[in-house]
Amino acid sequence: MRYKAAVLHEAGGRHAIEEVTLQPLEPGDVLVRLHASGLCHTDLEVIEGALPYPLPIVLGHEGAGVVERVGSAVTQVKAGDHVVCSWNPHCGHCFYCERDQPILCEPFSRHQPAGRLLDGGSRYRLAGGRMLNHFSTTSTHAQYTVVPESGAIAVPKAIPFDRACLIGCGVMTGMGAAVRLARVEPGSAAVVVGCGAVGLHAIQGARLQQADTIVAIDLDPGRLALARAMGATHLLGPDDGDAAAQAAAVKAM
Repeated sequence: MRYKAAVLHEAGGRHAIEEVTLQPLEPGDVLVRLHASGLCHTDLEVIEGALPYPLPIVLGHEGAGVVERVGSAVTQVKAGDHVVCSWNPHCGHCFYCERDQPILCEPFSRHQPAGRLLDGGSRYRLAGGRMLNHFSTTSTHAQYTVVPESGAIAVPKAIPFDRACLIGCGVMTGMGAAVRLARVEPGSAAVVVGCGAVGLHAIQGARLQQADTIVAIDLDPGRLALARAMGATHLLGPDDGDAAAQAAAVKAM
């Protein structure tokens, strides 16, 4: 199978739209026909060379689409399902996965920085057979992508693809910070410093966890307004007094 992808060959260079050849699917693979993909600041860091990554590579880690076909061992999704691609798939059976810490999954931590899938392989080839690297096991700046089964998350078909794709990075990172890492409890207080995409969804996570007090801190009044809309109960910005006074205000909440 051949399809088009945006390929980055060198840091600081331009992408090239090239034909990619898909290797045979492994038993745990899911082939997704992408309908929408976001552009995250992390992608820009790789493009600019601030975040070293093996090249050539297909970037993009915020993607949504339709399952085209699946490997023989896949049971959680099927052809025709709408899915969001997760940048943090997990094996489910390593030391950390068995202790409910999939963010630290050993195969992911070992192979993802090397531009590989969880099994250490690449499913993409350029013209002439040259291997092409995966980005965060997703590579959504393409017509198709191959992800591990745990990286294909089924979503309702009513969700538009251009919105669903954003769940795959900022939403899951922010929500996960509040729900799985901080483990915000009902009736507790939470402070979110920085109200960009990740911070705003950390606020949503704290709200869903029923925190009584959610303090949003940012330099941008516009972002603070969004934080209020997302569920923050208190806002702190540069015009709210000196740092010591603001710290005292937070402690008093």
